[in-house]
Amino acid sequence: MGIITDQLVSFRYVSKFHSLVLKEISDKFGLSDMEINVIAFLHNNPRLDTASDIVELRRLSKSNVSKAVSSLCAKGLLISRTYESDRRKVHLILTAKAYPIEKEISYCTDQLLSVVFDGFTKEEEECFNSLNAKIRDNIARFFEDNNGKR
Repeated sequence: MGIITDQLVSFRYVSKFHSLVLKEISDKFGLSDMEINVIAFLHNNPRLDTASDIVELRRLSKSNVSKAVSSLCAKGLLISRTYESDRRKVHLILTAKAYPIEKEISYCTDQLLSVVFDGFTKEEEECFNSLNAKIRDNIARFFEDNNGKR
């Protein structure tokens, strides 16, 4: 396979494994796949705490994220808050009731990373992360420079 195909296959495998792990958690806690995706995103990305962040970075539909957020708020797992500094943004905050779910997500994330980086030295893992960040930044810069177009 070529390098691009290799990368796409690797991303697909990681994505599929991540989805399977989250599915186990959603089943355990009686949540929908979208609800667990919202909780996992907020847990793993504490500085990115709006529905727009979730939609943009996870490439999920606005309506599905909105429904999941409403449902999680109704279940007491999430609260939404606006701040005086910017009333246009609604920030999403996981409640203490979500802690057992977050704990499970942390455990499963550790498990996923141990599978992904099995056989890597610490230096190789750091090198991979550094190279991956450069690739991500290069592509992001390309899109910024070209207004999201080729």
